[in-house]
Amino acid sequence: MMPDITTNEELQQQQQIKYGELVVLGYNGQIPSGDRGRRKSKFQLRQRTQANGLKAQRQHLCKNADEVQKLTQADFHSISYTLSRNQTVVVQYAFDEDSDMFQIGRSSENQIDCIVMDTVAGAKTFDDLTVPQSTISRYACRIVVSRHSPYTARIFAAGFDASKNIFLGEKSIKWKNDRNEMDGVTTNGILVMHPEGDQFDTNSKPTKWKEVSVGGSVFDLGEGRLKFNYQLTPPSNTDNILKDGSLIDLCGATLLWRSVEGLKNTPTRRLLEMELDQLNSKKPQCPVGLNTLIIKSQPFSSTSSTQPNAYVYVLCGHVHGNHKWGVKNDNNESRECPLCRTVGPLIPIIPGIEPAFYIIPNADNESTTSYCFHPCGHMTSQSTALYWSKIKVPYGTKGLKSICPFCSIALSETKPFVRLIFQDSIHSRQ
Repeated sequence: MMPDITTNEELQQQQQIKYGELVVLGYNGQIPSGDRGRRKSKFQLRQRTQANGLKAQRQHLCKNADEVQKLTQADFHSISYTLSRNQTVVVQYAFDEDSDMFQIGRSSENQIDCIVMDTVAGAKTFDDLTVPQSTISRYACRIVVSRHSPYTARIFAAGFDASKNIFLGEKSIKWKNDRNEMDGVTTNGILVMHPEGDQFDTNSKPTKWKEVSVGGSVFDLGEGRLKFNYQLTPPSNTDNILKDGSLIDLCGATLLWRSVEGLKNTPTRRLLEMELDQLNSKKPQCPVGLNTLIIKSQPFSSTSSTQPNAYVYVLCGHVHGNHKWGVKNDNNESRECPLCRTVGPLIPIIPGIEPAFYIIPNADNESTTSYCFHPCGHMTSQSTALYWSKIKVPYGTKGLKSICPFCSIALSETKPFVRLIFQDSIHSRQ
């Protein structure tokens, strides 16, 4: 047997303190066609070899373009707030040896640590991810983590560009807070939602989405952003500290923050694969075709196996093969279950294999192969299905919707998930 080969980079990463993970909703383990460099479905935030954190140091009032240019071209990070043609406030930032900064955005420039593109619900190939015009900022936001225990992570709108600057133009929303410090929000906005509860479990309750400013203040959302007066509105009682289960919306993609402690309570990828193997080892059969069903760990469309996949009638939960029984219309969307006569869609079952989306189970023996989301068919645990059916995230121009975390397809409002019922009741457990 060949020994495992660990590169110096991998060894160094293993020795670094892990702060947590950022996971993009809509990807089941990786982006279609595979993760590529800094463009991935999941990002591990680890303590840097050398700190690169920043903290506001000095505020300058500039009365002409030359003064602004002199400051923004200097060798330090800064945020520029243009108030008028003849008045710009430049806030100078200094190095902070006690924190690490991680930047997130659409840009592929070196200062972006996590490259995030627009999420396309149900995308199966890399080409499916292409959108005509992205709504995610090139420098969307930044997360600053304390290098000392308990490694508190805070989120801020906007990121520094290649010239170490953040620019808020004359038309952007900006103001001075009660400490006479400049602050503002970005064009498309960075929203956060911290679930209520001590743990990322079914007892967690969703809270209202709020907006984060460039300075890290958090505000309740107004009816319309242009009508919302941030200057006269005090920050909400929510802070910008990320907790296990916090969601971050970039206006085109939504990220889940998982803490190190929270991840200890989630199933591992290996455990998910073992439970799937256990299910397949019981050789569930199609009640109509009487053939053995195989649930593959990869999407059914990418396999060449001649063995049939398992399908489920999502309104009743009975699992079958893809037979021709009970077709009610030409487009094959409406089928009659031969076991209970319920009429509804018959869809393939796809295992949910991204561990970060699983939450603390209700019971120690809870199966991760007992439920699936409707209408996408991603298989998961009961607790995970219950949790995500309660969470609503920004969904394009359609407001807030509950989505499957594995593919971002909007869940059915009447029956967001169903318990899987296999032949011979091999899933008698909850």
